[in-house]
Amino acid sequence: MRRAPKSFFLALLFFLSPACSAQEKENLILWYEKPAAIWEEALPVGNGRLGAMIYGGTEEDHIQFNEETLWTGGPHDYSNKGAFGYLGRIRELIWQGKQKEAEDLALEKFMSVPLHQEKYQPFGDLWLTFPGQGNVTDYRRELDLSTAVCKTSYDAGGTSFTREYIASYPDNLIAINLACSKKNALTFDVSLTALHEGFTAVPDKNGMITLRLKIKDGLLGGTAIIKTTVKGGRIFINGNKLHIEKANEATIILSAATNFVSPSDVTGDPDAQCKKYVEAAVGQTYRQIRQKHIADYQKYFNRFKIDLGSSGNEGLPTDARILKVPEKMDNSLAAIYVQYGRYLLLSSSREGTYPANLQGIWNDKLNPAWDSKYTVNINTEMNYWPAEVLNIAECHNALFKMIGEVVPAGEKVARNHYNARGWVLHHNTDLWRGAAPINASNHGIWVSGSGWMAHHYWEHFLFGRDTDFLKNIAWPVMKKSAMFYTDFLVTDPATGWLVSCPSNSPENGGLVSGPTMDHEIIKSLFKACIESSEILNTDATFADSLKKLLPSIAPYKTGRFGQLQEWMTDIDDPDNKHRHVSHLWGVYPGSEINWKENPGLMEAAKTSLVARGDEGTGWSLAWKINFWARFKEGDHAWKMVQMLLRPQGKSSSQARGGGSSGGGSYPNLFDAHPPFQIDGNFGGAAGIAEMLLQSHLGEIELLPALPQAIPDGIIKGIRARGGFELHYSWKEGLLQSVKVISTAGSRLSLRYKDKTYVTETKKGDVLHLDGNLNAI
Repeated sequence: MRRAPKSFFLALLFFLSPACSAQEKENLILWYEKPAAIWEEALPVGNGRLGAMIYGGTEEDHIQFNEETLWTGGPHDYSNKGAFGYLGRIRELIWQGKQKEAEDLALEKFMSVPLHQEKYQPFGDLWLTFPGQGNVTDYRRELDLSTAVCKTSYDAGGTSFTREYIASYPDNLIAINLACSKKNALTFDVSLTALHEGFTAVPDKNGMITLRLKIKDGLLGGTAIIKTTVKGGRIFINGNKLHIEKANEATIILSAATNFVSPSDVTGDPDAQCKKYVEAAVGQTYRQIRQKHIADYQKYFNRFKIDLGSSGNEGLPTDARILKVPEKMDNSLAAIYVQYGRYLLLSSSREGTYPANLQGIWNDKLNPAWDSKYTVNINTEMNYWPAEVLNIAECHNALFKMIGEVVPAGEKVARNHYNARGWVLHHNTDLWRGAAPINASNHGIWVSGSGWMAHHYWEHFLFGRDTDFLKNIAWPVMKKSAMFYTDFLVTDPATGWLVSCPSNSPENGGLVSGPTMDHEIIKSLFKACIESSEILNTDATFADSLKKLLPSIAPYKTGRFGQLQEWMTDIDDPDNKHRHVSHLWGVYPGSEINWKENPGLMEAAKTSLVARGDEGTGWSLAWKINFWARFKEGDHAWKMVQMLLRPQGKSSSQARGGGSSGGGSYPNLFDAHPPFQIDGNFGGAAGIAEMLLQSHLGEIELLPALPQAIPDGIIKGIRARGGFELHYSWKEGLLQSVKVISTAGSRLSLRYKDKTYVTETKKGDVLHLDGNLNAI
């Protein structure tokens, strides 16, 4: 058979690739036929620092907003300076089988001071009140993921009204534009309120309202300023509100800031910050602000595209589509879910800002679930699983910024609690960068938060191969993390192995010696440090010390029912349906347990996951998607995606998951733990990508866990370790064509089923292959 010319395959690839069409844009829109009645129906916008939830009401529109540094508390050293004196006795009690006594002693003598960390806070509420707009027609509320523009539109009294809402990163503000189809038809009131006691909101004749507040339990306060401008009509003060009368168009600029400067400095001037951003915006039109916002956002968002086929439900509102998921999976909704994950990360985690917390940057409660802080025994890390593979690696910088501030606190905890070098982070941190164990000793004493965070630096390097980043940013953090474990690991008297003690397998089984997850994280970190030392040609003596320690760390074991043991002793309960599956860390996001090097352990890990069951909280479902992808069981992974997309509150029988009903999705596609936690959104997006590409074993494998339910599809802009970006398509379950861009000049090793393609590359090389991995 004569080979088709290269131009044919290039044309085919172009034809199959999704174009910037009206249909594609419509497939990137969340839309609804009624205003939000509850917070979990409202639509999120954000610029990394400011976040807002848009309700889109007709008579009254509610915009609830946050600023990322408004927390309770103040600068504080959480470490317990006398803790180390009790470490030896705690270990002895654990080894003697006296777990309860060990936990009691640890709770009394070894924990953070105080025992709990601080809370992320809502900032304020912007209210727009429209007289006589109770009866409307043609209502639509939407969020366009392709532009990061939220919009409300409807007809009332023969006039069409539209509102647009954006959170601009370039201008560091939220902007709202109101327009109407008839002249002088815009009449409404604007007001600002807050949940915080004693807030003030003062309007002035210049179309501004200034909101000031003080946190009840802490040292932080904040200022928010809105500036309203109109075309036609007029603005005047009406009590504590601004009244806009008979305008043609109006624009509202919102900025907010606090006195937070750093975890040790609360001397900032929020008034000055707000005024700076508002004054800069006043010199621009809304369309100029909007244009800059879209251009900035799309330079990241447009890098990646995904098409998983249609479902027939594309013409339905998003909430109606979610309701139908238990009956029949919606492939194009799953594709939207991936892009929504990217949107949420770009909206809550931009360069120069802090990372996404348990709720991203969106919170409407003074006492949010789990304080809406940073839980680092899975949740914060899961937030960043999609950053590299889904081509928004810059979002990782926000996490690195926070870790850089945690390290000094972690060094104090390492010294005061363990008499160790380096730094350690337990299972939570907050704005003040607490690193000591909190809440309760039976799950708060878990020492691997720092090791897992260091793993993110290594992953960022593996995807980008930036040796300057590795040398100047990653290596100091990774090395200090490894140093802690070299001092902390202790010989288990019963076996002679080096073990992590005291610690916990999150958040299951209490205070123990040698949980499998700790050893997986520590071994992975040691190996990453050894490889980093070789790449950078530095710290060879330290790397040699890690090489000597590695064989002495307790090995992984298979238990009595064929499971990967969660602990050193064979006490796993096959009926335990706990949401955490911590001992499978080595399967994902780690890679030490895999089909290539230790298939027996992979089988044991799969047995553990089967025993845990499919049901779980939202983020637990998301983690299980990634596990089943690594097990290369695409149909099971896709089943977990269906469970994640199901409407929250639906029964387990409808979800086909077994066990009690658990997580799912709210009408605005927020992940339901329940309640809302954003980690499932990110973990689910990463899991779908993991089904379609894997690169953790030194080669790039295409469609490693493709389910039968996705026979046709297209991916553009997905990233792989080694410094590669790939575009490819498949039809009737078979790979059709592949485009590979080398961004680092690394050796390319590509696999699809039993076919391989290996070549050296130079940075900037573009390779085209057919479905059999033949170069074209």
